[in-house]
Amino acid sequence: MSTIASSQQITNLLSEVKVPDTQLTREITEFIRDTETELLFNHSSRVYYFGALAGKQRKLDFDPELLYAGAMFHDIGLMPAHSSATDRFEVDGANAAADFLKAHGVPQAEVYNVWTAIALHTTPGIPQYMHPVVSLVTAGVEMDVLGLTYSRYSDRLREAIVELHPRTPQFKEDILQAFYEGIRHKPETTFGNVKADVLVDKDPNFVRGNFCSIIRHSAWRS
Repeated sequence: MSTIASSQQITNLLSEVKVPDTQLTREITEFIRDTETELLFNHSSRVYYFGALAGKQRKLDFDPELLYAGAMFHDIGLMPAHSSATDRFEVDGANAAADFLKAHGVPQAEVYNVWTAIALHTTPGIPQYMHPVVSLVTAGVEMDVLGLTYSRYSDRLREAIVELHPRTPQFKEDILQAFYEGIRHKPETTFGNVKADVLVDKDPNFVRGNFCSIIRHSAWRS
C-alpha cells in the first residue's frame, strides 16, 4: 500500500473498507459516540480502518461488521460507566461489547470472537495467530497507537484516515492520559500487561508487580 499515490486510488481503497451501513453498525456508532470521549471515538474509528486495511494486506477473510464492533468497543472499559472495580479494562470492554451484541441477536460464536478481540488487544504476540477479527483489532490498535506498521501505508492514505477521524494535536500524550485515567483506580489489574508502563509513567508512587518476587514469596516452602 505504500505505493498508492493518486487521490482516486485512496478513495477507492477506503470505499472498499468503509463501515458497513447496517442497523447494527449504526447503533454501535450511536452508542459509542454517546458513551466515549471524542478522543476515544475517533481513535476507535481509525482502529477499524487500519484493521480493515491490514486485513486486505494480509488477504484475510473477515466480517467488517464484527471488526467494527471490536474496534469501536475496544476502549469502552476506560469509561467510568463501564469500568469494574477488579477486572482489567480490556475485559470490561469485552463484556460491554458482548452484552450489546447479544442484545442485538448476534450469534454466540461471533460474540465470542469480538469478546476475545477486545480482551487480547493489549497482549502482543498472540492475536495475530487467532481469528481474523481478533488479529485485526490488535493490528488496528498497534498501528494507531504504536505506529508499528506505519511504513506500510502511504502518507496520503494515513492522512485520509486522519481527516475522516482526526487525531488531536497531542494525541500521543492525550491517549496515555486517557489510559491512565481509566485504570488508575485499579492498578493491580495491570500486572503482567503493558498498561503497567502507563502507571509507571504517570504515578511516581506506583510499584510494578514482580513475577519473580511473587514466586519467591508464595506459600510454598520450596
